[in-house]
Order: sequence, then C-alpha cells, then structure tokens
Amino acid sequence: MRTRLAFLVALLASFFVWAPPAHAATGLHVSGTKILEGNGTPFVMRGTSHAHTWYPSQTASFAGIKSLGSNTVRVVLSGGRWTPNTASDVADVVSLCKQNKLICVLENHDTTGYGEQSGAYTLDQAVDYWISVKSAVAGQEDHVVINIGNEPFGNNATTPGWTQATSAAIKRMRDAGFQHMLMVDAPNWGQDWSFTMRDNAATVFAADPQRNTVFSIHMYGVFDTAAEVTDYMQRFQTANLPLVVGEFGFNHSDGDPDEDTIMAQAQSRGIGYLGWSWSGNGGGVEYLDQVTNFNTAGLTSWGQRLFNGANGIAQTSREATIYGNPGTPDTQKPGRPGKPAVSEVTSSGARLTWAAATDNVGVTGYDVYSGTTRLGSATTASLTLTGLTPSTAYTVHVVARDAAGNVSDASDSVSFTTLAGQASGCTPSYKLVNSWQGGFQGEITIRCTGAVTSWKTTLTYPSGVGVTQVWSAKVTGGGPTYTFTNADWNGTIPAGGSTTFGYIGSWNGTGTPPAPTFS
Repeated sequence: MRTRLAFLVALLASFFVWAPPAHAATGLHVSGTKILEGNGTPFVMRGTSHAHTWYPSQTASFAGIKSLGSNTVRVVLSGGRWTPNTASDVADVVSLCKQNKLICVLENHDTTGYGEQSGAYTLDQAVDYWISVKSAVAGQEDHVVINIGNEPFGNNATTPGWTQATSAAIKRMRDAGFQHMLMVDAPNWGQDWSFTMRDNAATVFAADPQRNTVFSIHMYGVFDTAAEVTDYMQRFQTANLPLVVGEFGFNHSDGDPDEDTIMAQAQSRGIGYLGWSWSGNGGGVEYLDQVTNFNTAGLTSWGQRLFNGANGIAQTSREATIYGNPGTPDTQKPGRPGKPAVSEVTSSGARLTWAAATDNVGVTGYDVYSGTTRLGSATTASLTLTGLTPSTAYTVHVVARDAAGNVSDASDSVSFTTLAGQASGCTPSYKLVNSWQGGFQGEITIRCTGAVTSWKTTLTYPSGVGVTQVWSAKVTGGGPTYTFTNADWNGTIPAGGSTTFGYIGSWNGTGTPPAPTFS
C-alpha cells in the first residue's frame, strides 16, 4: 500500500514539474539555418584555414588573412598526432584572432581520415584534447567556435558510425562545460559522398542539449558540378539546419570543384565558407596555397579568386559586431583611386598602375573595368591585365572597395590599344639544354610560317616545377602555368623565320626534368 501511494504521488508530481530547458546558448549560436552573434546579429563566415600546428612561427598570417578582408580564420591544431598545441599556445592563438578582429574556428586535425589513415585519432580522443585546453577558450564564446575533429572518417570506415560518434562527442563537450558553438565535419574525408551527415544531421543536432551545432561540409572533387553543390546546400535549408563550407578549393587531386557555384550559392543563401588554405601545403596539393611562402603580397591565382573574385571574401565579408559598434556598419566609401598609367602593352595585355585610394577603415582591393566589364582585380595599386583582344582599343578605369563592400567613385579613365595579334602558323618547340640536382635550363624556339610582329606561348608544368629566370622573353604567371611573350626587340619574325628564348627552372624530382605542355 505504501509502495502504491508513493507511486501515485510521483505520478501526480510529474504533471506539475517540468524538466529544465536546454541551457541557453551564449555568444555565437545558431538559429535555424543561420549563425547569430550573442547580440542576435547574423554572422556569415568568410575566411580561410591556417595550418598553425605545422607552422607555429607564422603568427603574422593572422594579420595577413585579416588584411584581405576575412572575418574568420580556421586554425589547425593537434593534440598529439603531431606536436601538441598546449593550452598556452591555444590561448595565444585566440589572442591573435581577437587582436586581428577575426572569429576563431579552432579545429583538431588529429581525427583526419580515421579508419583509413594510420595514426588518426577518434572523436572521443579529440574531446579529450579539448578538455585539456579548456582553460584557453573558457569565456571566449563570442569569439571562438570549436570544430571538434577534422574529417573524422575516411572512405573505408563504417560511416554510419559517424552519427553515433559525433553525437557522443557533442554530449561529452557539453557535459565538460563547453558553452561554445560547436562545428562537426562530415565523414568521407569531409565530403559526405555517402550522404551520412546530410541524412543524419537532424539526429546529431538533437543530441546537443544547447542546439548549438553547425555542420561543416568540405567541397572538393565530389562537388564538381553546380547541381551537386546546389542540391547539398538546399537539403540543409529544407531541413532548417545550419551548414558551412568548412573547406573547399579551386582544384583537387580527386577532381575539379565548382568553386564559382560554391561561392555564389553560399553568398545567395547566407552560408559561410572557409577556403583551404593560406600557405604551406604539401603532399602534391601545393597548388591550394593562397599566398606563396606566407607572403600576403604573393597571392596565387587561387588566392586571387578566393579573396578578390566574384562573391569572394573582400566583396562579401562583414566583420563580427563584437569587434565594433553593433548596428553601426561601415557605410563610408573609399576615396577615388588615381588615374591609371599604362605600360607593357602587348597583343593580349597591359600593365596598369595608379595612386592608391584612402578609406576610413581600410581599402581591401581594386577592380579594373572597361565600361561595365570587369577586366581584373588586385589588392595593391597595380595590375597586369591578360586575355585582351589583339588590335583592340580599351578605355579603362579603377574603383576601390573596402571590407564592408563600399565602392569608390571611378577613377579618371585611360585609353590604350593592344598590339596586333600573333599570326596563325607559329609553333613552339622545347629543348632541354642542361640539368642538375634541383634545376635545369630549358629553351623554346618559336617558328612561324607567316610574318608576325608579336608572339606568345603558354607553358604548363606539373606540380613541383617552377620557372625562376628568363631571357629573350617576358613572362607572367606563377606556376604551374607560365605565359611568355616577346621581348621589345624580338617580336618581329619573318615568314619561315624563328626566334629563341631560354629560362632556368627549379624542380624537386630526379632523372630527366619533365617537358612542358603548350597552349
């Protein structure tokens, strides 16, 4: 009887006592498909990744990444698979992010390729690492996002285990007292070709008692068509779940990502994206470096595309309001750039220089236009135009832009005419003159069946080969593709005639240096 009475009391109590609600998220948090700051302002990630764990001395990279317009940096850390990043080091990283007004996405790289790559850590081990450095991130919920583990399952792992392992990792993080927004990567080396994350994201999201988890897809060769990119993003929007493109590139060993669609769709949908990566890539993907040797002024073609191209970082990034005055965005446009000066005109290009513009916050880039057609973009006050039409008159002007997307009034215009085009029937041929450990000398002969007044040829080398010195020609490009045009004195070739130029190359192979391909 006493047992029955106790049961009835407990049963009645259940009608009047509610379980406590999930802990309200602090700082950065998700709402539906959106990421919000602590004050409720929408925040869209725009930035890149920096391999801090392998290049701990490259601390100037944070300022460089910010100078090109980023509002976020994703920082590679290790808990032991590589030299561990201690709590003190992580605290320094957070400080560098804050000094440079960047949101700091901290990621543990130890989990990369678990189940397929030797030495990879489990997500549970990744949580152990985060607990060990918790003191460095506690109280930084407005500034720090924790990406629990990078690409935590390879292609050979049992990917259905991703759902359980990711849910368990989130719960452990919350049980350990982490209040931060969490980011979780997809399986299949982050690319989710099995759609495990896509189809189980709702289950994982519900496992977070704070409902403050964002899903990260890495878009490389799996996402090589507009349809694949668009469909994946739409699935998350239909499910009302938050998604970011945590990594992507313009090329990859597993295929050619559609970076134009990735960036355009992310912009139109308010989805964050983080390119891979600032500098220091190896293992055959050196082409993914956005700057050469950590030099902010040395943007590669991928860096130019990511930072200064259409829907790029400089054009679309907005700084987090935690670093300024909420509700008072930068609306002041930069001053007018100077009138451009023209030099080095060829049949397909010209070099422009101009006096830099000024801005109340800072100029992040310039765009060169002919009428309403954009011919190119630069981060400094000069640009070499390429791809122009021979024997064509151009009238161009320059506009400056800042990180908030404000655009200056147009500069004064300047006109020039490209040189006559190269006649058909000119054929390049390659000769290896000499080679040695780490280098070689090449020679190109241009033979023409008809008379020409200028010539151009483009060489493409495989990864690991670079051109370091040229004579009897001018060269543009930074590898793997180099475009050679005539010097001022050898552009004229008579019918049936030829001319030769040479260069020194560097390479990291053995045996005979590879020959270039021509276009």
